[in-house]
Formats: sequence, structure tokens, C-alpha cells
Amino acid sequence: MGDRRILILTEGRFGVFDAKTATCVIRYAADEVVGVLDSATAGQTTDKVLGFGPPIPIVATLEEGLALGPDTLLIGVAPRGGLLPDAWRSLIAAALETGLTVASGLHTFLGDDPELVAIAARSGGQITDLRRVPDDLPVASRRADQVDATVVLTVGTDCNVGKMTVAMELTLAARRMGHRAVFVPTGQTGLFLDGRGLAIDRVIADFIAGAAEMMVLDNAPGNEFVFVEGQGSLLHPGYSGVTLGLLHGSMPDAQVLVHPPTRKLSVEDEIEIEPLPKWIELHEQMAGYLKPAPVAGVAINGWDLSESEARAWAERIEAETGRPAVDPVKFGAERLVEAIIAVCSVADTESR
Repeated sequence: MGDRRILILTEGRFGVFDAKTATCVIRYAADEVVGVLDSATAGQTTDKVLGFGPPIPIVATLEEGLALGPDTLLIGVAPRGGLLPDAWRSLIAAALETGLTVASGLHTFLGDDPELVAIAARSGGQITDLRRVPDDLPVASRRADQVDATVVLTVGTDCNVGKMTVAMELTLAARRMGHRAVFVPTGQTGLFLDGRGLAIDRVIADFIAGAAEMMVLDNAPGNEFVFVEGQGSLLHPGYSGVTLGLLHGSMPDAQVLVHPPTRKLSVEDEIEIEPLPKWIELHEQMAGYLKPAPVAGVAINGWDLSESEARAWAERIEAETGRPAVDPVKFGAERLVEAIIAVCSVADTESR
């Protein structure tokens, strides 16, 4: 994060789930956001649409957005497959013509488009493809098990449940508690916010675990906690591979399970979400073949819940799972950090 002035492009898709990149940037870097470009909700402010944050203006056109004085246009949605919508190409070209930096987390690399590259070169604009990854990544060799820091991986009962948000909240809570903690992003939104890590879903399959291992090794020195952002879901038919690669590569000491309690079916494939005890058993089993990594607690994604409803769900989940549960956005993640410390202390004692 820094001194950027960001205009976020979400055209026709501004909302908590459709525009999760926009949502998270507004949550954690609102002071850098000058506006949102979205003709469907133009004239409103972001707090009215999202239900949180300051009143950032929503505009209908690029010209209106430029009047707000941005230096960066951020593509704020992550559509399935990560392809660039055809209708956005001319808008991006126009933004580059004005000299803006265009930051994109799409799988379609703007920097591979000769016309857009030529426009940027002529105008002084820049293209940042957040999903580009190194081509010299290693195969994992369990070296992440050797770090002194406590490594924690966020995992989920589905895609798009808030694993990045929970990893960020855990990091902030640990710092408030006086610990040296680092957030390790593995997706485009976290990279835009923090800059350390890489987009794991662009990594060739053989090197996913190795990339996760490398990120832990790079971030552990000097820190007490390394909070790794999870991706996908172990039972998701499309994205389970990246989930398992992160689990085996990062070699976590503990996991935090992220769950939206009102969601009954997978958001993309409408598969019934299994009960939480099964999820806990599954994650502990899959990690335990290489290294025990207990699920220390459950992070509730209560974006659609009142505070009282979130507390009620937490009580139910704790009774169901025997694990502490909390909505970290509403109430902070300190209780989850305490649970991580507790389970890791028990594990250390048992291993002696």
C-alpha cells in the first residue's frame, strides 16, 4: 500500500462477491481509492452498495473518473477464467492514453497485447499484470517445515468465502497483540494490496507447492507468524488442485477454516456444502500425511449477518465443531490468534 490514487473498474458487477478485488481494496486501502467506475450503480457511494467503508463516489464513465484525479485504474473483478471482457478493452486503451497505470489481475495479460503496450509507451502509462509469475519456481521439498515462524493457512468450505480477508485480519490482529506477523498473498487482490507473494493459480501444477514453500521461506525470517492466503477449496471440482498444493507446500502449523454459514450450496457449482466437522477432518487428514496442522478455529464470513446473528452462528458452530468461531471482520481475529497459539503449543509439547 502507498500513495496511489485508484479508480476501480467494476462495470456492471459492483458487489461483495462479483467484485471481490474491489471490495477488499476498499476495505483495506480505502484512503487510496478515489472512485469506482460502474454505470449500473453510478450516482451512489460505495458504502451504500457494500454496507461498509467511507462514501467513495461511483461514476458512470471514464471521463467522470478521470475528474477525480486517479493515477491508477484497477480492474476490480475476477471473472471465472480470468478473461478480459471485450467491452473493456477500449476503456483500458483510453485510460492508458491518459498516462494512467492499469493494474490487472486477469489471466489475460494486458502486457502481451501489442496495441496496449504501444499506447502505454507513447503516453507514459504503465501496465501491471498482477498474475505474472516467475518461470524458475522450484518443486517442493518440505523445507517450509524448517522455519521458526508459526505458519497458518486459511482454507475454505468453498471458493469466494473470504480466505484473503481472514488472512489479512489474522495478520492485523496478531500485530495488535504485539506479535511480528506477515501476510502472504497468493492471489491478485492481496498482491495489489501488499506486493509480497505471487498469484498461485498461474503456476504450472508441478510447481504450485514449491511456490508456496518459497513464499514461506522468503517471509518467515524475522516474523513470529506467517499467514498464508488460501485459494480454492479441497472439494471444488475446478480449483481443488491449487488448494492442495498450497497445503502441502506451505507446511502450515495450523489452519483456519473460513465459512459463510448462510451458504448451503457451492456458489459456482451448486454442490451441497458438507457439514463443518467433515471439513475439519478432511483438512487435518490431508495435512497430517506430511505434518500435523490442526484446524484451530472457524472464521465466519458474516457479510450478510447482523452482529447478533453472527454471534448466534458462532455459538452454533462452536457447539458443532468444538472449535472457537468468530466473524473476524465484525469482531476482530484476536480469539483465532489465541486459538492458533494454543493448538501449536500443545503440538510442540506432544512432539517433545
